Amino acid sequence: MTEINALIVSSKVTLRDALVQLDKTGDGVLLLVNERGSFLRTVTDGDLRRLLLKDVSLDDTLAVLPLIESIHVADGVVEQEALALMNQQQIDHLPVLNAKGDPINIFLRRKIDSRILLSTPHLGEHEMGFVAEAFRTNWIAPLGPNVDAFEKELSDYVGIGHAAALSSGTAALHLAMRLLGVGAGDTVFCSTLTFIASVNPVMYQGAIPVFIDSEPDTWNMSPQALASALEDANKKGKLPKAVVVVNLYGQSADFDPILELCDQYDVPVIEDAAESLGATYKNKQSGTLGKLGVFSFNGNKIITTSGGGMLVSEDGNLIEKARHLATQARDPAPWYEHTEVGYNYRMSNILAGIGRGQMRVLEDRVNSRRAVFARYQEGLRDVSALQWMPEAAFGRSNRWLTVCTLDATQTELTPAKLIEMLSGAGIEARHVWKPMHQQPLFAGTDYYANTENTDFSGYAFARGICLPSGSNMTEAQQSRIIEILKKVLLGN
Repeated sequence: MTEINALIVSSKVTLRDALVQLDKTGDGVLLLVNERGSFLRTVTDGDLRRLLLKDVSLDDTLAVLPLIESIHVADGVVEQEALALMNQQQIDHLPVLNAKGDPINIFLRRKIDSRILLSTPHLGEHEMGFVAEAFRTNWIAPLGPNVDAFEKELSDYVGIGHAAALSSGTAALHLAMRLLGVGAGDTVFCSTLTFIASVNPVMYQGAIPVFIDSEPDTWNMSPQALASALEDANKKGKLPKAVVVVNLYGQSADFDPILELCDQYDVPVIEDAAESLGATYKNKQSGTLGKLGVFSFNGNKIITTSGGGMLVSEDGNLIEKARHLATQARDPAPWYEHTEVGYNYRMSNILAGIGRGQMRVLEDRVNSRRAVFARYQEGLRDVSALQWMPEAAFGRSNRWLTVCTLDATQTELTPAKLIEMLSGAGIEARHVWKPMHQQPLFAGTDYYANTENTDFSGYAFARGICLPSGSNMTEAQQSRIIEILKKVLLGN
């Protein structure tokens, strides 16, 4: 939809003024109305050019236009229905009329004929140079100069000693489990409000996950729930081999109390920063607070290598061991010698070149995502039914995704219904992650809620929605989303 008043003209307007108005609006169409304001026909730049070719003067009025029956629709038609009609009639605009026949809106093909996705890759001008260099030097297999440089550039950015570039964030988590000695029958505590990739590596090792709720101030691991879980585990004489703390949707967990608890029981922390590269916690970069940190460069992340991940640590021996395991655990020998199980987990030199280019725009991408959140917050400030995921005072969220909840006391609309309605308008939105303790795969697994009577992760899933948040989303696209949300939630 677009601002309708800027497109309305009367038959008294000259061709000259109509052309000026077309140029000013940039929508390629005007709506001719009669003296009562009722719709007569559309006027395009093509219509005006044809008049001029017939020796009509620029100072003549639009009254010289022949009256034709322009296709239009009634109020209430959704964008996908309008697009289908435009495709059928081979037109690019579709006026919307009220019951009196007055134009109240217009559908424009160029604004609705492209789906707005949740979070798309955003490449820049630097990536091709590094990729071309890989081709020029024939470094296209795993390992190579780009891999070494990418590891160094990322570790320098986050301020940590060592990094290993890998095929995925999941691979990095799996190696973290191996490095910490997680094995069959062990337990690993993990944030429940997360994507399953945070937990699958626990299962790879034959270990047993125990899920920890989030707390509402950060949406991340609840220190209170963690304390209860560790106390119970200590009483049973079976402390976890590790605690996986997930920084959800680009925001760091509150690490000071979490690390204090884990240090008390001598349990190492794996920081799953797959979604939070560029975020901070008390002036420290996300991913650097645990014994091992994990990043992801999947296609929808803050920066991407198409697919890829990174394992980081201050312990150089751990990262060196990770590199060994990631290259099929090949021992130094004049032949292929193996004394333990390894994996094909190293990143290719080509993908690392993409990563090097992406590192050069990382701060821009963080600022862009934060600006997307700010525009949502400002544009929807009057929509009390929306409650935004908070930003904790201890640091900076990268706002990888803009996430909110629907207040059930303010609206009867459910996330599922709103997601369906947005999809009908060509907009992709998603549910908040379904908590791991609610997944059929983990039925019967131990779970520690934030408080005895508060399952915050369950609430976030039941009422939460993720809005399109890509750093390459245009302001016009975001305005379209905001307009639809206001119409749906405010009824205007």
